[in-house]
Amino acid sequence: MAQPGRPVLWHIKVSHYNEKARWALDHKEIEHDRRAPIPGSHMLFALWLTRGRGKTFPVLELDGERIGDSTRIIEALERRYPDPPLYPADPEERARALALEDFFDEEFAPYVRRLVWHEAVKDPEGFAEWAAQQVPAPLNRRTAPAGAFASMFVKLRYGAASDEAAEIARAKIVTGLDRLDAELGTGDYLVGDRFTVADLTAASLMYPLVRPPEGPRVEFDPPEPLQRFFDSLSGRRGYEWTAEMFRRHRRRAPAPAPA
Repeated sequence: MAQPGRPVLWHIKVSHYNEKARWALDHKEIEHDRRAPIPGSHMLFALWLTRGRGKTFPVLELDGERIGDSTRIIEALERRYPDPPLYPADPEERARALALEDFFDEEFAPYVRRLVWHEAVKDPEGFAEWAAQQVPAPLNRRTAPAGAFASMFVKLRYGAASDEAAEIARAKIVTGLDRLDAELGTGDYLVGDRFTVADLTAASLMYPLVRPPEGPRVEFDPPEPLQRFFDSLSGRRGYEWTAEMFRRHRRRAPAPAPA
């Protein structure tokens, strides 16, 4: 049971946008509870939680308000829990950090998600097994219906059926890594000399490629073509930097209530 007044994060366990919100909460060591509805039902939950204002997760219940979108969640956390800060104090650095957050949110993360689902649904049996594991035990014996529903959902919701869209996604991912490498240069962090919202965003949205041990536990092996593509990026500066950001900064807050 959630404690009165305690923040509650409604999330999808495998989502990189949701990892961004989880990381922000944990980075600030904010005790909170987590709720994870059955995958596929989260859009209805999000619409209900936000009274129709949003249909995606994460959604954070904070101080009587329900906040959708990972960027807005971090903005709210910065106001309510300013230490340790994720926004730089210097106005120019803050503007740059927020611009990088926006770039990786809009020009990188959707294409990672699309490519992962595109390749995953090509293996109907493996995808069905994984989909069945995402629902409560009394329901997960029927893997074929679970897989068929999940496959249809991700194809329609994320444009995962198109080979042409998948090729565009690959190109966008490489472009995003080019930007990450260029912004990093020889520095440890994207903006200034400390960890900011820019680093948290880029690293969390990169996690499906890198799969660092400190990140979400995803019991799903990428299909071989997807793994080959990820492996081709593994020598990149931004790929190695992502793993380093998780090692340095992905600390865990006190354990939340189980979802």
